[in-house]
Formats: sequence, structure tokens, C-alpha cells
Amino acid sequence: MNNRNKRSNPEHELYQAILKLETVEECYNFFVDLCTVSEMKAMEQRYEVAKLLSQGMIYNDILEQTGASSATISRVNRSLNYGTDSYRTVFQRLQADREGKEQP
Repeated sequence: MNNRNKRSNPEHELYQAILKLETVEECYNFFVDLCTVSEMKAMEQRYEVAKLLSQGMIYNDILEQTGASSATISRVNRSLNYGTDSYRTVFQRLQADREGKEQP
């Protein structure tokens, strides 16, 4: 693949490799090995921003709570509104997991 392409390759083996991780610890360790500390922090921050936006929180409160720039918040908001719905998919699945664990 030409590195000058703007988009990554969804067929890359990396995404299959991530699906082979079985625990949160394995996943975390894989990303620690794969990414820099700055990349990890940026991904964690974008995820937190997406979660707060999906809960209806406003930009200024998100900026204050996460330290994310208004550009980052705007970019994440664009992904939430016009992206692939992957954030919503993950949020729904995590919520279903939490609800399943709460029931006797």
C-alpha cells in the first residue's frame, strides 16, 4: 500500500489481530507496544469526548473536563454525526454488557 494514501487499509491484518485479543489487559498491552504514549492518550481522549458528546454534554463542559481542544471535540462530533456509527455500536454493546452483569 502506498503510504501517501490518506486512508488506511481496512483489510490490513492489524484489525484481525485486534479481534484476537481476549482480555482488557491483552488489549491494553498490545496498544502499549503498538502506540506511543501520546497516541494512546489521544485515542483515550477522543473516546472520552465521544462518550460525553453522546450523553449530550456541551463543548465547553467537555473541554473543561477532558482538556480536549475545540478542534478535537468538533472532529469527534463530526464522526458521531456523519461517521460509520462505530462509537454508538461500542457504547450500546458496553451498556448491554453492564446491564447483563447487573441482573441476577
